[in-house]
Amino acid sequence: MIKKASFLISNTDYKKCPPPTMPEFAFIGRSNVGKSSLVNMLTGNKNLAKISGKPGKTQLINHFLIDDIWYLVDLPGYGFAKVSKGIKSTWEKMISDYLTNRENLVAVCVLIDSRLDPQKIDLEFITWCGENEIPFILIFTKSDKQSKTKTLGNVRKFLDSAKEIFGDEPDYFITSSQNGEGKVELVSFIENEVQEYYDSHR
Repeated sequence: MIKKASFLISNTDYKKCPPPTMPEFAFIGRSNVGKSSLVNMLTGNKNLAKISGKPGKTQLINHFLIDDIWYLVDLPGYGFAKVSKGIKSTWEKMISDYLTNRENLVAVCVLIDSRLDPQKIDLEFITWCGENEIPFILIFTKSDKQSKTKTLGNVRKFLDSAKEIFGDEPDYFITSSQNGEGKVELVSFIENEVQEYYDSHR
């Protein structure tokens, strides 16, 4: 489990991010998907990432150092944030430059709202990741907001859509920031990937 998490630096340019000497996991999703809450739940620090009811709060590439051995990166959300077209295109360029150029990026953690049917924007984003050979995993959020049956039904619909695009299902986790569901499994997955990263870079 995560013992230590601290904010490191915010940037608008991947070239100014910390030296790519540690494995990195980037968290991204539609605006208001519950990203900050999830980051805080995973790290056990409810004040680490800023939570806002207002979509579009994260506007920078935010690096957090975890247990002194890996980086958690909080990226701006995509989707319906009420910002100008100019800011939106700047964000999009910043995110795509970061994702396609960051050599120590192990996986993009794509957050999906488990209360919704598959959203076009989420499917477009994972398709873009696939086209650019960027590894990703799916994290379904807000599982506590409805019945388990409804959550599993929506997850299944999304996985079926992803399977149509890729031919197989991506790795996925079902989470709740409220009751901690999925925390152990997701952190274990990341820790295994971190270990593999160091083993292969020896």
